[in-house]
Amino acid sequence: MQCIIVDDEPIARKGIKRLVDEITPLELLDSFNNAESASLFLKETKVDLIFLDINMPGMNGLEFARTIPDTTLVIFTTAYSEYAVDSYELDALDYLVKPIDAARFRKAVEKAIAYHALLLGEENRNVEKIAENHIFVKSDRRFFKIKLADILFIEALKDYIILQLDDRQIITRMTIKCMYDSLPKTAFIRVNRSFIVNKEKVDSFDHRDVFIKKYEIAIGSSYHDDFFMKMMGEV
Repeated sequence: MQCIIVDDEPIARKGIKRLVDEITPLELLDSFNNAESASLFLKETKVDLIFLDINMPGMNGLEFARTIPDTTLVIFTTAYSEYAVDSYELDALDYLVKPIDAARFRKAVEKAIAYHALLLGEENRNVEKIAENHIFVKSDRRFFKIKLADILFIEALKDYIILQLDDRQIITRMTIKCMYDSLPKTAFIRVNRSFIVNKEKVDSFDHRDVFIKKYEIAIGSSYHDDFFMKMMGEV
């Protein structure tokens, strides 16, 4: 899996390179200290994954992420946690806060490798039917019956959705908008552009994040009021 690093801090680039070198499937093509140079590189070279800083002189990471090809995955690497919601709006694969923990980095990369293989595959996977209390998902030429009550949350990645259950993930080709339109609104709430949560699975929340078991999901500003009204029983 071919990747690049875009970060204006030399020490940060060196640290991320060291982490990349420890993961065999990754091939580091180059590192850049600004988004403009990385953008020129992308015009000539296919890149599967970008480790991208946000605060940089000139074009920042969020602006740059809006220009990259849909087939290129992004993992943001930044010292500022407040940009997490913005990263969801850009379909970023993950958001790592510096200093980056090696185990957390590896987990993000493993997710990238799995999604990359998924995006390359031509396997026919889709949601066949949503009933009152369950959903049928087609995968590997089989139909899997999943109870809606067992879904913790649903995550979007480009044209795919990931149904997160207690013990596994189910990945299928479908937009998150189509999925949300099909779900009972009394049970599922969209909290940002990339996530739908099961209301009954929410353990706690504040004005910025939703917590479900070990998962922390940011609340988008445009979804904030609707989420609070539904969770507090006002609608």
